[in-house]
Order: sequence, then C-alpha cells, then structure tokens
Amino acid sequence: MDPESEGPQIIKVTPLQQMLASCSGAILTSLMVTPLDVVKIRLQAQNNPFSKGKCFVYSNGLMDHLCVCEEEGNKAWYKKPGRFQGTLDAFLKIVRNEGIKSLWSGLPPTLVMAVPATVIYFTCYDQLSALLRSKLGENESRIPIIAGTIARSMYWYNYEVLKKWFCAKSGLYEPTFMINFTSGALSGSFAAVATLPFDVVKTQKQTQLWKYESHKISLPMSTWTIMKNIVAKNGFAGLFTGLIPRLIKIAPACAIMISTYEFGKTFFQKQNARRQQC
Repeated sequence: MDPESEGPQIIKVTPLQQMLASCSGAILTSLMVTPLDVVKIRLQAQNNPFSKGKCFVYSNGLMDHLCVCEEEGNKAWYKKPGRFQGTLDAFLKIVRNEGIKSLWSGLPPTLVMAVPATVIYFTCYDQLSALLRSKLGENESRIPIIAGTIARSMYWYNYEVLKKWFCAKSGLYEPTFMINFTSGALSGSFAAVATLPFDVVKTQKQTQLWKYESHKISLPMSTWTIMKNIVAKNGFAGLFTGLIPRLIKIAPACAIMISTYEFGKTFFQKQNARRQQC
C-alpha cells in the first residue's frame, strides 16, 4: 500500500517536550490572569476587611488556593487599603500608587503549586490519550472522556469535540492557533457554568470552616444541605452567583493555557520532523 494514501505522518512529541509546552502555558496563563484576581481580592477586602485568621480564595487562572490572613495590619498585599470605585479604577490606582508589580502580588508561591500540577495534568492527559488511541483506535469517541476523567473532569471532552468541529468547518486537517484558542475558551466556559454551583457551595463551606475555627459554632453543613438552603433563599439562580466574573477569568485562562500548550507541541513537532529528515 502506498504510504501516502494512509494520510500524513504523525510526528510524536516526547513527554519532556509536552512538559515544557505545558510549563510555558502555565506560566503565561498565571502572568495574564493573576492581576484580575489581585484586583478582585482588593475590592473584596475594601468592602469586607479581612481579619486575622479569615480565609479567602486566591486563583492564578490555573488553580484556586485557600489562603489565610496572618497579619493584623495593612502590610500584606491582600489587606492594603483602597478607595476603588470599580475594577478599572482599582487597576489604575494600584498601578499609579503602588507600581505595576503589585498586580502580580502573591504570584510566586502559587506558581510553585500550580505549575507542577498543571504540567503533570496536561502531560498525563496527552500520554493517556495516545495510549488509548493505540488500543481503541484513532477515532474512538470515548478517549477524551476516559483520559479526561483520569487526568481531570469533562473540560477535555468539550475541547476535543469543538476542535474537531472547527477543523471540519474550516476544511483543515490540523487545528490552527485560533481554533485551539477558541475551543479552549468555549470548553472552559462550559466547564465554568457546569461547575459553578459546586464552587458556590465550596465558598460557603470555606466560610463556615473559618467561622467554626474562630467562633466554635456548629460543624459545617453538608454539600446537599447548603445547596438546598441556597435554592430556598435565593432560588435556583443562587447556585450561579458570580457567573459573569467567573467566565471573564476562566474563559481567557483556558484559552491562553491550551493554545500556548498546543503551540508549544506544534513547535516541538516541527523540530522533531527536521531531525528525522536530517
């Protein structure tokens, strides 16, 4: 059989190259998205000052981290006083009064946790996908679900489906940077909507945990009880509180991460192809 009739040759990317691609994506995502969360936390602290021992959630676009206020004064970056009228006003005043570096306050310790976890996650997904394709066939639709469930939940399924759909509509065999970017943004948005009720519950449980530790009130309620209380008090829409800010942060974070990762893999594929030709 003519080799050319079997389609283009697939150039493999090594696990190390996948790790490098995901590492660059994780760092770029953190650098791009962290200022959004810094501003959000400063606005929250302005309206509800964080007392010593109180918990708050900090995100660098890749992972959420539960932080605890450890200082009484205003020295910590999350407790600096502000007179902000909104998001844009906070951006401008922080840059003007504290310097542009303040928008990335608290980034180093979260990078130490987020980057390794993201590198392992993305590399595991690709390695699992390749293994499953070799066992089940290249076009097996269950591969993103199985690999995604093991590496992380369903985000990957939507991403793979959207990527194939955009490629088919564009008549392309391989996805472009824009297709990866758009697929990542949309799949991240779908995942953000689907998981938001659990995020709302998580925030309430974290608040209850702080109150329990600080004031020795009754133990935190179960997830199901919290959900029922939210629906009873605010209706079904209460489970989707904060959807717009969540989408504003998660959609670009997913788009930047996945498109940078795919761009890095494409770069290494071309490098490997050149080596094979030499």
